[in-house]
Amino acid sequence: MRLAVVIGARGGIGTALARALDATGAFDAVVGLSRHSSPSLDLCAEESIAAAAAQVAELGTPHLVLDATGLLSDADLKPEKSLRAIDPAAMARAFAINAIGPALLMKHFLPRLPRDAPAVFATLSAKVGSIGDNRLGGWYSYRASKAALNQLVRTAAIELARTHPRAICVALHPGTVDTRLSRPFAKTGLDTLTAETAARDILAGLARLRPDDSGGFFDRHGQPLPF
Repeated sequence: MRLAVVIGARGGIGTALARALDATGAFDAVVGLSRHSSPSLDLCAEESIAAAAAQVAELGTPHLVLDATGLLSDADLKPEKSLRAIDPAAMARAFAINAIGPALLMKHFLPRLPRDAPAVFATLSAKVGSIGDNRLGGWYSYRASKAALNQLVRTAAIELARTHPRAICVALHPGTVDTRLSRPFAKTGLDTLTAETAARDILAGLARLRPDDSGGFFDRHGQPLPF
């Protein structure tokens, strides 16, 4: 079976991506994974990632893997406005979800992509993770963890190309989407996207990418962004 896999399928963008992929009919099945799915997948528990990847492989071959996870804030983490606000435990949690977790997804899912056919692994990054585009400062943990994610994607793509020359591994900025992640921090009057619009644009943008684009950082339309 030719599979599409959405990780973080219970989130706003993840749900929209899974529905959009299902509507295309381009895959034999769309598998949604999250902490509440069966199998369950917890970014902070590598054994659950390994087990989920193995169970997906029993169903078929994943030709598209979309990682729609991410953490901007929770009860213990808020975007820092200054250096004084940095808390090491909160920063470690941001890195665990935004960088280490996706790295483990790549560790266990990239080897399962087809070697002789086009395939895509894409993870949601953020434009505020761009070092070259940082002009406002602040948000230390989120910015740094997403910058780390971009580097991990770049490095993994180089390795992937040695065994999967037709595969693409990229980081994507989905835009400012009206979800629980961004809603508390959306500025008044700021144009936001619905999750459905973001999902449609992401899939169209991915369709424009080629293997030479692997390792890059792109917006939802497939246009390159600065690292």
